[in-house]
Amino acid sequence: MIKLEAVKFRYEDMLMEFNFHMPRGEFVGVIGPSGAGKSTLLSLIAGFETPLSGRIRFAGIDMADRPPDQRPVTMIFQDHNSFAHLDVWTNVALGISPRLKLSEEKRARVDDALERVGLSDCKSRKPTEISGGEKQRIAIARALVRDKPVLLLDEPFTALGPALRREMLDLIRAIQRSHNLTVLMVTHQPEDTEYAASRVAFVENGKIAHLLPTADFFAASAPKEIRSYLGG
Repeated sequence: MIKLEAVKFRYEDMLMEFNFHMPRGEFVGVIGPSGAGKSTLLSLIAGFETPLSGRIRFAGIDMADRPPDQRPVTMIFQDHNSFAHLDVWTNVALGISPRLKLSEEKRARVDDALERVGLSDCKSRKPTEISGGEKQRIAIARALVRDKPVLLLDEPFTALGPALRREMLDLIRAIQRSHNLTVLMVTHQPEDTEYAASRVAFVENGKIAHLLPTADFFAASAPKEIRSYLGG
């Protein structure tokens, strides 16, 4: 589904180069030291950054030169990007149309997404009137109504406690399975990756240094760079 071929990008004095492939429906965690290029990797896939060279393929089609709105991608950030002056329903509906001119079918999609993430009872409230976890559910519901096959998560649950992070991960995994989403998640919480991902990419010095099945990544036999990062 996603394939990066010699994708180069320069940030200050670091020349990054990413080679990466993941099939449709996989959940890959991305971890590594701060400043290694994890968020840049997601931004290149989403189209928020433009590579110096290389190919970024979705289902075989190179989209390296296409803007974000032409890519089959939804991205969720740590900042849930909700609008405080709009109610929950409208915040989700913006994922379909910024002008909010929705057909009955599209309005039903918003209602269904709110039901799916457990926000039906909150749809008339403002973001300032709900909890942090519920605000993150707004972002997840907005991703649902966008109906894109690739979901990118850039440290979306960092501000949440362990129990609430696990709850959000369970929700993401359930949506991944029901919609056959391809999910790529950057996190500084290794336990979240161990819990949710089928493989883990270790980013170091602007490259994917290792891409391993999750069990192998967290095993005592993992490469020494990974064990050093994890504190093992």
